[in-house]
Amino acid sequence: MTLAPESPSPPPSQPQSPSQPQPQPQSPSPYPVRASAPRTVLPARTRRTDGAVGEVRRSLVLTRPSDTFALAGAAAAALSLTGLLFTRMLPFDGAVGFVVVAYVLFLGLYALLVSFDEDGPTIRDRLAGVVVRSLGLLMLTALAFVIVFTLWEGRTALAHANFFTQDMKLAGPLDGLGVGGVLHAAVGTLQQIALALAVTVPAGLLCAVFLNEVPGRFARFVRTIVEAMTALPSIVAGLFIYATAILALGVGKSGLAASLALAVMMLPIIIRAADVVIRLVPGTLREASYALGTSRWRTVRHVVLPTARSGLTTSVILGTARGVGETSPVLLTAGFTAELNADPFEGPQVSLPLATFEFVKSPEPDMIARGFGTAAALMALVLLLFVVARIIGGRDPGRLTKGQTHRRVLASRRDAERFAPRASARTDVSRTTSSRADASRTDAASPPRNSPPDATTPRSTP
Repeated sequence: MTLAPESPSPPPSQPQSPSQPQPQPQSPSPYPVRASAPRTVLPARTRRTDGAVGEVRRSLVLTRPSDTFALAGAAAAALSLTGLLFTRMLPFDGAVGFVVVAYVLFLGLYALLVSFDEDGPTIRDRLAGVVVRSLGLLMLTALAFVIVFTLWEGRTALAHANFFTQDMKLAGPLDGLGVGGVLHAAVGTLQQIALALAVTVPAGLLCAVFLNEVPGRFARFVRTIVEAMTALPSIVAGLFIYATAILALGVGKSGLAASLALAVMMLPIIIRAADVVIRLVPGTLREASYALGTSRWRTVRHVVLPTARSGLTTSVILGTARGVGETSPVLLTAGFTAELNADPFEGPQVSLPLATFEFVKSPEPDMIARGFGTAAALMALVLLLFVVARIIGGRDPGRLTKGQTHRRVLASRRDAERFAPRASARTDVSRTTSSRADASRTDAASPPRNSPPDATTPRSTP
């Protein structure tokens, strides 16, 4: 006979003593009970492929392999489809049309490949990046082509030393490259640009400072005129100087007249670029200078212009680039000569762009080679001027040269020597004052020598 297992009986309830407090029933709260906020959960540690424990480090490389494959695949597919269209399907020909169609197909195929992994904003961003980079590459390619083609066509003239040391006084159209050079044109270009810069740099910078520091109706009027003159054709500037300086004032054709014509073209460029640069100077720098009690002129000289030094140099470079390559104003105002004229105030004078124009008009191969060699010399001269301008004014704001630092140190030493006697005099005065104060305190603390007797002390009777 099998006995069923007995169910466990509940434990006997212990009697509560009267001293123990009875649990009171909780009354319902009038405010709703909020659920507890979820706790922050840390990500679990993952085991990396190399066996170490920890989180997988993210890659900071912007270019991924998929981007490279998309670019290469889109370029290959665009070239293949364009070749198929131009050779088999459509009656198209020509290198320009081939490049344009291939580029359009490349953009479409690249957007399609990127859309497989990215969303809409990323696709537009990638397309914009490709377009900007391709335009930059196109500009760089065009510049490289111009430079290489000019040097290649002028290589025969550049190989002769007389090309840089002689003028064309003794060289005729049929003479070889062993006779004649472009010394007269190089001297004329340097003198004309130097005179033009001597006029435009001070006037342009002062006008830009005026437009920013003295606002008003007249400043707005001047800014409007400057913006209109930036698109002034070069032939108009030449005709203006020809009518005013040569015909009205009686100044003969010379390098000075050509430099005035170039200055008319360069001045609006320098003013406009310098105006934009000075606007970028933070206003807090001016406010700090004014708070120290400095005048407006000293603020402009010691705060605004040094801060904008690099940008002002760029504005001068832009103006120089506009004037150094002009031909028609020089032809109208300075004439043409095959001899060296080192006097810019008397007689006709020629420049490198004008000499290039005259050389390439000739059908002779040697004259054409001289023209390309002159163009190469002009590019080298412009590059040299730009490097010199960057060295002079391309320092960061507040950065001093070695000479300026040495002068600052000498000025600090002179100031220290001048202030040393004053500091010693102040020290002597302070020491005298402190000694007098100590003496007065000592006298106040010591009792008087002949003090009257106290009233409470009984007097002795005789």
